[in-house]
Amino acid sequence: MYRVVTMYGTDEPWWFFEGWKDDIISVNEFDDFYKALKWYKKEWFKLAKTFKEYTSKEGLQTAFWQIGDEEWCEDCVGYLQRYHSIALLEDWHALPFEKSRSGYEKQAGSKPDCSCTLK
Repeated sequence: MYRVVTMYGTDEPWWFFEGWKDDIISVNEFDDFYKALKWYKKEWFKLAKTFKEYTSKEGLQTAFWQIGDEEWCEDCVGYLQRYHSIALLEDWHALPFEKSRSGYEKQAGSKPDCSCTLK
């Protein structure tokens, strides 16, 4: 089962920290990898129209952001960047290496230096 998930939170989609599923906004499920990839690409272009800054990984995971969209973290006493993310997953896990796509690894804008030092 393949899932294209969209998320909104303070962690990029490739970290899979405890509680990462709490940031999920939507899930679309597919039995076929190429149908899931097509949906991922459609959602990627939709988000890219709204957000100029992003980092995409070859494992089909992308974090988009807008400078200033931050959240206060009591634990690390600082602001954390919030990300609008999309990921194509296989059975709730990152895709295996053989399904990664090197052409999808790219970046636009400078990645903000707003991350929790306690994770």
